[in-house]
Amino acid sequence: MEYVELKISAKSDEQAEIFTAFLSDFPFDSFTYEEGALLAYALCDEYSACAEEVEAMLRECGAEFSLSKVEQQNWNAEWEESFEPVEVKSIPPIRIRAPHHQAPVAGVIDVVIAPRMSFGTGHHTTTALMTAHITNIGVEGLCGLDMGCGTGVLAIAALKCGAEKMTAVDIDDWACDSCRDSIALSGVADKVDVRCGSIDVVAGEKYDFILANINRNILLGMMPSFAEALSKGGKLLMSGFFIDDAPAIEAAAAEYGFEVAACQERDGWAVMYCVKH
Repeated sequence: MEYVELKISAKSDEQAEIFTAFLSDFPFDSFTYEEGALLAYALCDEYSACAEEVEAMLRECGAEFSLSKVEQQNWNAEWEESFEPVEVKSIPPIRIRAPHHQAPVAGVIDVVIAPRMSFGTGHHTTTALMTAHITNIGVEGLCGLDMGCGTGVLAIAALKCGAEKMTAVDIDDWACDSCRDSIALSGVADKVDVRCGSIDVVAGEKYDFILANINRNILLGMMPSFAEALSKGGKLLMSGFFIDDAPAIEAAAAEYGFEVAACQERDGWAVMYCVKH
């Protein structure tokens, strides 16, 4: 699959967050900040369907932007040159690293990843929030679903925290290949069922918990499926949305039988933990 990279000039972090909030309503599935710019990524076919509206909004705001295609290639070499391990301050702590980094000391959960694209490395606030919360929601001996798995960070972390088995799903075949590489490197390949597609590829299946680090609109659209996939007492951990969107997410969750047990904010992003009635 080919991605479109939309590069938007942003004079401040606040302006970049405003653009991110707007683009989250469209099929952009990853955002990266660099000095003076926001980089947003979407599948080419999906972007073409909303390009006119997105670009009209940016012109109306007076924003400078450019488009380029991200060709499929081996991203690992470029990524490994600049990637630094991510230290997640949880109990127990988690270290997300590349294969060439030294393994952590005893007592630190070791998550090894090898992304085929520069998405899902653990550096984004929402991934760190999700990873930290996995350690305290109680997944020992349970079977879970990582929806929108990316590199598989969350599925691996859950297994390292005692989960029995994970199903990892992503619509992007690059992400699925990356996830397969990562679970092999982390030594949990026999416990993860990787599937390429959307929520429909797990229709009719039941899970003890679901991890979903996606975006506001997709979370809202998938809420009925999450409710169907979880039995009473099932756990739903979500991120990928701003704290200002938390009331909408909470309302949708309540409509489908979830109760919010916790909601935390960091740098404007939110993580929400719900339990099925």
